[in-house]
Amino acid sequence: MPREIQTQVAPEIAANESLLKEHVAKLFNVSLKEIQKVIVIKRSIDARQKSIKFNIKGLVFFEDEDFKEHKIQLPEYKNVSNSQEVIIVGAGPAGLFAGLQLIELGLKPIIIERGKEVRGRRRDLKAINVDHIVNEDSNYCFGEGGAGTYSDGKLYTRSKKRGDVDRILELLVGFGASPDILVEAHPHIGTNKLPQIIQDIREKIIECGGQVLFETRVTDFIIKNNEVQGIVTQKGETISANKVILATGHSARDIFELLDRKKILIEAKPFAIGVRAEHPQSLIDQIQYSCDFRGEHLPPAPYSIVKQVNGRGMYSFCMCPGGVIAPCATSQNEVVTNGWSPSKRDQSTANSGIVIELKLEDFKPFEKFGALAGMEFQKSIEQKAWKLAGQTQKVPAQRMVDFTQNKVSSYIPKTSYVPGTTSIEMGQVFPGFLSQILREGFLEFGKSMKGYLTNEAILHAPESRTSSPVRIPRDSETLEHLQIKGLYPCGEGAGYAGGIISAAIDGEKCALKIAEKLNHKVH
Repeated sequence: MPREIQTQVAPEIAANESLLKEHVAKLFNVSLKEIQKVIVIKRSIDARQKSIKFNIKGLVFFEDEDFKEHKIQLPEYKNVSNSQEVIIVGAGPAGLFAGLQLIELGLKPIIIERGKEVRGRRRDLKAINVDHIVNEDSNYCFGEGGAGTYSDGKLYTRSKKRGDVDRILELLVGFGASPDILVEAHPHIGTNKLPQIIQDIREKIIECGGQVLFETRVTDFIIKNNEVQGIVTQKGETISANKVILATGHSARDIFELLDRKKILIEAKPFAIGVRAEHPQSLIDQIQYSCDFRGEHLPPAPYSIVKQVNGRGMYSFCMCPGGVIAPCATSQNEVVTNGWSPSKRDQSTANSGIVIELKLEDFKPFEKFGALAGMEFQKSIEQKAWKLAGQTQKVPAQRMVDFTQNKVSSYIPKTSYVPGTTSIEMGQVFPGFLSQILREGFLEFGKSMKGYLTNEAILHAPESRTSSPVRIPRDSETLEHLQIKGLYPCGEGAGYAGGIISAAIDGEKCALKIAEKLNHKVH
């Protein structure tokens, strides 16, 4: 039997298999040749002391033990060409993993995606970055893989269902992700690696008899006697099925409006809003690692910070070490920011959303919109920022200390946000109470992280798509919509997930519930 170990090692030992074996041999007081293999199960950084260490949890195989390399295998996916069909609206993580799960269960997914396939999205991303042209169906939020494809690929989740999380991670490895994601405490794939993985998932779905329809927007649901019968596309085509998984993501405003128009129950949901702060990565490294230079064996440092300010949570969100800020508008007359990192996280800047939790009462000025009040609040800030910054994809920007002092920055240096910035007093972008909380919050952040509050940091506004402004209520047992049978609200857009992993898990859960309903064998 292999022996389990938990140990702390220096970064250079964690990065080198031979040095780690030497370390383990000393731990067990045996010769190096007696250690056959050390398998790292989990790895995390402990940066609390001056001397930074890696926490390693692993299995040690001695020379007389049978060791076999464990290779991740994909499940046996069936051919479902002639099986019962289930419509999935949206090809983000919730939709794609629902599709894979349906195939495993012997059902045929028809995935309908308003945007383009993953490679085709690139031309539209270039257009928004360089020419300030927003394609409303193909952008950083819409298209194959959803918002996750071009927004870093963070796989960390607070979900307590470790079995579910590990299953999703292993599927991603099976489709080409680095096995490191099974080991790291805060795994991520990287925006440069995700497109190929997403494409391979789609090809597997098609190979097994599923369908994936791109550039196909759903414009109506066919409903009879409160039961879903299918959908209608923007071309007027009808696709029939009495089971529909609605996995459209947090920015599908037209779907929220369609549900509202059809008197299908939805409700306003609080979310968080704020700015995206960009620092030099070297400065974050110095603060987090308490050193002038992090060296080659430490990754670019992340940070996580939470404060209570005036009774509201203000916190870092979707922090991207060695990353860039991207334009994530889904309409021409708005600006929205988000962040992403390549797999090596090797850009010179670090950015994070710094956001404030909202309450339902904040949407009171928009109460005439009913369940869409939060969405209209969100939209109003994005459109105001667009006007203030010059009605292009440039965003309002301000140096951090200047913002806390209500002072327009005389000069904004070039940031990683490619469309560019316009120097604005950022308090104009948000309602007064939010601007005040942000100002006070940054002063508090500066006390906790010495060096964080600096004019080297540039704030970009707004970071407004942290989660869906709407919840589509569903039965907690069947996962069906409370009012419409056969409709399964799913993932981040419906208010049941907050990232790639939790969305993928929710997609699988909805697929399993459909199979149960249809009396398909659930393994």
